[in-house]
Amino acid sequence: MNETTPEAAPGRIVLLTTSHRVAPGLLSWPAWQVLRAADAVLCADGAHPQLPYLREAGISVAEASPTAEELVEACAGGRTVVVVAMGEGEPALTDGLARLAGTGRVRMPELELLPASYDLPGARLLDLVQVMDRIRAECPWSSRQTHLGLAKYGIEEAYELVEAIEAGDREELREELGDVLLQVVFHSRIAEEDPDAPFSIDDVAGGIVAKLIHRHPHVFGDETAETPEDVKEHWLRTKAEEKRRTSVTEGVPLGQPGLALAAKLASRARTADLDVPLPQGEGIGYELLALAVRAEADGVDPEAALRAAARVYRDAIRKTEG
Repeated sequence: MNETTPEAAPGRIVLLTTSHRVAPGLLSWPAWQVLRAADAVLCADGAHPQLPYLREAGISVAEASPTAEELVEACAGGRTVVVVAMGEGEPALTDGLARLAGTGRVRMPELELLPASYDLPGARLLDLVQVMDRIRAECPWSSRQTHLGLAKYGIEEAYELVEAIEAGDREELREELGDVLLQVVFHSRIAEEDPDAPFSIDDVAGGIVAKLIHRHPHVFGDETAETPEDVKEHWLRTKAEEKRRTSVTEGVPLGQPGLALAAKLASRARTADLDVPLPQGEGIGYELLALAVRAEADGVDPEAALRAAARVYRDAIRKTEG
């Protein structure tokens, strides 16, 4: 049985990938191990953000962009060569290695793809913030937008999101959630430029994180909640402590659709255990108010119910037209 000598061993190529969404220098332990043990470490980009940290750790990195043939030759004799990949993952090099292997004339080294850092959940939000920052700076339309000018789009996107939810269209739901998220990021980017009271997307996220933690003492604190009703009680109590409101109607936006407004007021009154008689009056408005209050008491969203009925009506109109 013939043993392969070290000189004849084909060696090993390690393609080291990193995420730009993770701070440079924060690499996995397997990545540091292979970097320290490598016979050569190469990187085609001399400005790669990882290079200063690798060199600070004592890793010698050569700025080089070898061809597939040159890389295979560099691995001869059982050597390990690490290639620190650029953002796009070195497709030209990997394609070249694949073509070389396909000829069957070259004994190929072992090829390993080693992710040195991974995206955490939510990491793509960093990309969104960066993209929005550039658009705000360079786009002639986006750079001129204001909170007031964008307000109508927030309303439109919210309605389109509701429509996607009610239609049960998963692909449309994903897209509409993205459009709503864009409104949040866009307004936050505009807010950074306010001369008197600026705030950023980090301030927005930090505020909602603090609010969620405070209003979920059964999750982040010592209180307990066994039922959804218990959770709602915690939420309302902590919310009341935060807002210091003198009326349950405070914070109810009067500009929302009428049925939703009536149902929200009825919900606030019922939750506060207030027995408030419905105002009496002539006209369709009072009749609709009574219907909305009845729907809320029965656990029905009057806006959603009316939209569902309206869609049936729309289909009847189309059938008649046809």
